[in-house]
Amino acid sequence: MRMVFGLVLILGLALAGFAVYMAKGYVGNYQAKLAAERAARAAIVPTVDVYVTNRQIKYGEPISKEDVRMVKWPENTIPEGAFLKEEDLFPNGERDLRTALRVMEKDEAVLAVKVTEPGEDAGITSRLSKGMRAFAIKVDATSGVSGFLRPGDKVDVYWSGQALDQEVTKLIETGLRLIAIDQKASQDLSGATIARTVTVEVTPQQVANLAQAQSTGRLSLSLRGANDDIAVGAVDVDQKRLLGIKTQTVVETVPEKVCTVKTRRGAEVVEMQVKCPTE
Repeated sequence: MRMVFGLVLILGLALAGFAVYMAKGYVGNYQAKLAAERAARAAIVPTVDVYVTNRQIKYGEPISKEDVRMVKWPENTIPEGAFLKEEDLFPNGERDLRTALRVMEKDEAVLAVKVTEPGEDAGITSRLSKGMRAFAIKVDATSGVSGFLRPGDKVDVYWSGQALDQEVTKLIETGLRLIAIDQKASQDLSGATIARTVTVEVTPQQVANLAQAQSTGRLSLSLRGANDDIAVGAVDVDQKRLLGIKTQTVVETVPEKVCTVKTRRGAEVVEMQVKCPTE
């Protein structure tokens, strides 16, 4: 009996230990899964529905409801100007569609800067800011930065011409935004294009300045960096300053006035210097 009792006791202790082990494993596994679930829940980023393109949309194409769709976009990385509601992108339904101002690739977010207002085309007038005007400047391969200008670039304008009987070059306008190259307002120009005219966005006063400058001399453009917002001071140069020629002032000296009197001594005439009378 004692042997049987001992075996039963040992078996009971073994079963109890196994049960404790299994319970501990179950609790540990449950805690691990719970921690993983909490970590996954913390990693979930809030999203917002944003309109993106269904296909590549080229410059000048109207954008219909079939060309776009809604996708989930991380809330903290939504691009500025994105369309979140149908009434924002299509306020008048299919009646007045927006037009693409630049090429948009498939799955690209539709932004306000990439499309026109409802019902507008992609012409020059749609690219002008309120109160601004379009002015065309004649250029060639040299004055037009070798054809590397694109709509949206910013340029400085230099005037060269005759002033005070010498050739002068002067910076007359800075940071003007290009809105068209020749008759093309799209930013998607392939390769370098030698333009004959560029169109800039300017104020009415700048129109007058550029018109006067273009009629009295030659205009040259200088391309600015995309992120360059440093103010440029007065810049001008003439031939003498360019070549390092210094202007010398010639001082004309007036000879001292000498007064003399002549006297005769017998047959000899003597000339003597005297003080000049005060005038």
